[in-house]
Amino acid sequence: MIKYPELKENFTIGITAPSSGIEDELHYFVDEIKERFRNQAKLVFGKTTFNQHKAKSADAVTRANELNQLFQNDEIDIIIPPWGGELAIEVLDKIDYENLPTKWILGYSDISLIMLAITLKTGIATAHGTNIVDLRGKYSDDTTEMWRDVLSLGTGDEIVQHSSKGFQSTWNHEIVSDYIFNFDRKTEWKSIDQKSVEIEGRLLGGCIDVIHHLVGTPYGDVKHFQKEYISNEPIIWYLENADASPTDFRRMLLQMKYAGWFENCSGILFGRTPVMEDVEGYSVEDVYHDIFKELEVPVIYDVDCGHLPPQNTFVNGAYGIVEYSDGKGKVTQRFT
Repeated sequence: MIKYPELKENFTIGITAPSSGIEDELHYFVDEIKERFRNQAKLVFGKTTFNQHKAKSADAVTRANELNQLFQNDEIDIIIPPWGGELAIEVLDKIDYENLPTKWILGYSDISLIMLAITLKTGIATAHGTNIVDLRGKYSDDTTEMWRDVLSLGTGDEIVQHSSKGFQSTWNHEIVSDYIFNFDRKTEWKSIDQKSVEIEGRLLGGCIDVIHHLVGTPYGDVKHFQKEYISNEPIIWYLENADASPTDFRRMLLQMKYAGWFENCSGILFGRTPVMEDVEGYSVEDVYHDIFKELEVPVIYDVDCGHLPPQNTFVNGAYGIVEYSDGKGKVTQRFT
């Protein structure tokens, strides 16, 4: 069975950078984070949070040790890294999986690699959603703010999230709103055939740019997870593409398919992607159509997930019911 952490009131957030830390010129983000949570939660900052050199916050051992320490610290209720990065993969073999307590870790991008590995190896639910840097505003938009409600659920409870009203199509850390983002486009979820869709199954996923590297490793044994923790229930994969070209994206999906990751898959959700270019006319939407034809399962895309915020909070391991109709979506998650 899946083991669900539960976020209690008066929680303490542990902030560490198992991938990239915050570079010197952006350390003012930390002051803004402290101000945002001043009357809401206690913050404990790991040293890696404040460092960034050669595409990482520190060497792999230092990053892994700090992450393990925050997991083992009974005073820490949830771990939220500042953001993603590039080289979280270096810490995968140094995480103390056998002794991990049932504690939330929340994030996305490169952090999704660590979270998916934890869930697959231990059956502990992890949460794909916002990072701590994007929670530094005076308040959060309605979609982002749902992270608290989702992670406060008890085992056996359920919660509903809806598609957002608008999203941010480009990033500019120098120009922020009171809720950090600048929503300039109307949100519209889509399905391949534009028909209404309802999918049920266990949620798994993350940023495909990095999680496809788990294929064939001890940290990506999906078949073992299916047998050991979810009694071979179907899986709903949620995947987002940060910057892979359409042909790279296609290769990643095929690698997952060949490895059996899509066996007993009930559907795929693709997050909005900033990748707009095609390769000799082959586009990201062509990738969606190809996987739809091959797997013959529902495919919904441009969902609230990934690098064009806001994001729904998707819990790896939770039982999900995803409903799509007329450009809007609804996600029900049950902690069973």
